[in-house]
Order: sequence, then structure tokens, then C-alpha cells
Amino acid sequence: MEGLQSAAKSKRGVAQKRGAQAAALEAKVRRRHIKALGEKDESERYLEELVFGAEDELIGRLCGADKAHDTVTGDLLAEDSSDAEVEDESRLQVPSAKRAAWEDEDDEADETIDMTHRYRKDLLKSDAEKLLPKQKFKQRLKEQFQKAMGGTPAWAESNLKKKTKKKGEEDSDEDEDNLLQRTGNFVAPSDSLPRGIIEMKKCLNANNERPSDAKLTTVKFHPAAQVIMTAGFDQSISLFQVDGKTNPKIQSIHLEKFPVFKARFSADGEQVIATSMRNKMFYVYDMMGGKIIPVYGIRGLEINRIKQFEVSPDGSFLLLSGRSGYLHLLTMKTKELVASMKINGNIGATAFSPDGSTMYAHSDEGEVFIWDVKSRKCINKFTDDGCLRGTSIAASRNGQYVACGSSSGVVNVYPHDACLSKSNPKPLKAIMNLVTSATSLVFNPQTEILAIASDLADDAVKLVHIPSFTVFSNFPLFRKKSIHLAQCMDFSPRSGFFSVASNKGKALLYRLKHYTNF
Repeated sequence: MEGLQSAAKSKRGVAQKRGAQAAALEAKVRRRHIKALGEKDESERYLEELVFGAEDELIGRLCGADKAHDTVTGDLLAEDSSDAEVEDESRLQVPSAKRAAWEDEDDEADETIDMTHRYRKDLLKSDAEKLLPKQKFKQRLKEQFQKAMGGTPAWAESNLKKKTKKKGEEDSDEDEDNLLQRTGNFVAPSDSLPRGIIEMKKCLNANNERPSDAKLTTVKFHPAAQVIMTAGFDQSISLFQVDGKTNPKIQSIHLEKFPVFKARFSADGEQVIATSMRNKMFYVYDMMGGKIIPVYGIRGLEINRIKQFEVSPDGSFLLLSGRSGYLHLLTMKTKELVASMKINGNIGATAFSPDGSTMYAHSDEGEVFIWDVKSRKCINKFTDDGCLRGTSIAASRNGQYVACGSSSGVVNVYPHDACLSKSNPKPLKAIMNLVTSATSLVFNPQTEILAIASDLADDAVKLVHIPSFTVFSNFPLFRKKSIHLAQCMDFSPRSGFFSVASNKGKALLYRLKHYTNF
């Protein structure tokens, strides 16, 4: 027992002796180092610290003892360290250089490339270059690529130069969008109507709650309300609310011994003007007051019958078509005669420009006359290309096109400016999808569809896409007789619905899915 105690004391003595020697050595090295640092300037001192490391690391290398001794020495050094030394160590730390995102070990080897291969012969500059170092071979490939591309493309540059910002422009932390660095759908759907096939749905007939047992001559949408009007040879005018499902009836009025040939809303939608087949009178239905006002005669005008007419878009005038090529312009407010104009031949059809400033008259001799409403002067006359007898005419809502229909079924579409300035304008398109007389023409409000129809054949209704002037192939349905002798057509104010009046007393209603509103 005494022997073990003496051995333990001996080991502790040895450990204490070695610890004292290490402390003495540490103090000696520190004195030398402080003396050397005092003699050197700041730059030399900084370099020496970078090369040899901090003081603790140098002492650790000099004191090369075993693990037990290192533990003792480390504890002693930890007790002697101060906060100032810790600050010095943090100051001496150098930020590490950025590492490459990807390293290839093959790049480090000094390889040579065999240039005798048939794919590499184009890179040779002389026959002696059978072997090339890898770096030189890469340079040749780069030069060949730049030569083919006419220089280095922007996407191959390592540092893209940002555009010079204007003065006063705020700096943005976000980088400029680069198409090649983004994913997603870059092709947005177009708002314009596509050609080829039109998405549409057959709805319940507009006059389903009150079908007519005679020919339906008129179908017209109200300019402001979600209402449609029908009229025909059953001597009645009916109004329906349009919802595409039930289409409830709003009102129906009966005109005694007055088969309606044509009925139209006034520009403000408060009145309905209706004419008959062989009457020289016409009716005005005041919807706001609930009154039916007959107009028996027009002062200063001798006319046997009033049949065809047009209401100006601005609501100021009513244009009546008379015999022997006469046009009569009436005021919409008092129904008094303003002026009478005459064209060559008889009148086939008339129309107003979208702003109501000009009038168009298509004659049965194939000529189109354009009149100024204010001065009542003919400002131009042109010949409808290939037309023998004019039967219909329409002007687009945006004032860009004028469509003229003929007895042969051909519909010519002209640019509006050419109609005002030329005597023989060339049509943009001659639409020949009808084989019988083109009796009805109407543009939709967005000027993306031109509806053409003939009342001499079943299913003779076509929808023409604008500006491609191609016919939608899915309307009407092939081999399915659904439209019997179309008499009149109209689009709702925002083209959500399309309606056709047939001689079977039905107002066919279609929902155009491309347009979201009524």
C-alpha cells in the first residue's frame, strides 16, 4: 500500500515538473515573439502571423507531448488566455476563397487530344498538329463556335452587363427577367375570336312562351336591356327576357289588320317602329308610356306604302325607302320630312354608318350610293364588283367594313375608306357560300363575325370570321334541317347571343361561348 502511494506521488511530481517546464517554455517563446513583433512593422507582423499561425497554434506545435500531456498543457493554456488574444485570433482569420460549383478531376490532368480523328480535322491549323493539349483544344473549339455564331452570344457570357439606368430611376434588387432562365406558360390565350370552329350552344327558342303560327319577320335585341323583340305576320309584337333557359315573356301587343313586315327599336330603346306590307301608315309603340301611336301620313310626302326603313344609330333620323329610287329622311322626334334623295334604279337595301353621319343605298342595278346626312349630298358612287342586282348592305360597327349582298348570293366585303374614295373598289373578299339571293347581312358589335343569310333556302345561314373572311364550319349543323328560310338575324349588344327568325314562327337562339356578356 505504501509502495502504491509513493508511486502516485512520484507520478504527480513528474507531471508537476513537466507542467512547470511547459509554462516556462511558453513564457520564453512569448517574450521572444513580443520582442520580434515590436521590431517589425504592421505588414511584416501580419505576414508572419499568416505563415506561422496564431500564438496558441505555434506553442502547440513546439510542445509535442503525448495526449495526456497535451491535455494538461491545453488546460493550462486555456487558463492563461485572455479576451484580447481571442480578438486577435478572430482578426487574423482570412475569408476562404469561393469554391467552384463543380469540379472535374479530368480537367486537372494534362491530357493530349488526338487531332487525327475525322471529327477534329476541321480544327487543325497545320499538318504537324497531330496532338494538342486539352486546354488548347478547348480554345480551338471556343474559337470555332464564336466564328459560327458571329461572336459570343449574350447567354454564353459569364457576366451579363446590365443596361444603363436612367437618372432618377430607383435601384431594384431583382435581376432582369431572362426568358431562358424561367419556366412557365409564356403564350397567353388571345381575346380575339379564333377562326375555324365557333363554340356555341343551341338554347331554348327566344319566343318559346309565345310561338307564332305565321312567318316571323323580325328578331331584334334591345340596345340596353337583356330583352329580345319578335314580330311577324301574326299581327303582333312580343318582348321576351333573354336568359337562355326559360326566356320568359314580358309583353305582347296586337296590331289589328297589320301584319308586321319590319320592326326596330329606337336608338334609346324606348320606342318600337313597325311597318307593314301594303300600308302607307306605320305604328310607333311607346314602351315607357305604354301607348301605341299610329302615324297615318307624312306632311309634304306622297307615298303609297311604307315598308323598308332604317333608324339612324344616333337616334335623330328615320330613313324610308320609296319607289323609283327615292329616299325620304324624317326626323325621329316629330316624324316630319327633312329631305328626299334619289338614286338610279330602285332601292334594294339601305344602311347607316355607325356614327349616323352617312347613308348607304344599294340599287337593283348593282351600284352603291353614299350620302352625307347633314348636307344630303351624294359624296360617292361605286359599282359593286360583279353584282347584277343589289339585295342587302351592312356597315360594321367599328367603321372598317362595308358588306354588299347580291341576287346571285355573292357577298362582297369592302374597306370603308375605299368605298368613300373610289368608283370601282376591289373587295377584300368575295364570299360565295350562298347559292341563292343574299337577303340579310349583319355584323356583330365586335366586328369579328359577319352573318349572311338567304330567305330562299333552308339552312342558308353562314357565319363568317373576320378578318380571315373564312366561314365557321360547324354552323349550321350538317344534314340537320334546323333553320327554315331565315328572315332576319341579330346579335346581342355584346355578342353573347345570336338569334335567327324563321318562316316557321320560331326565333332560334344560340349562345356564343366566346363572349361572356349579353
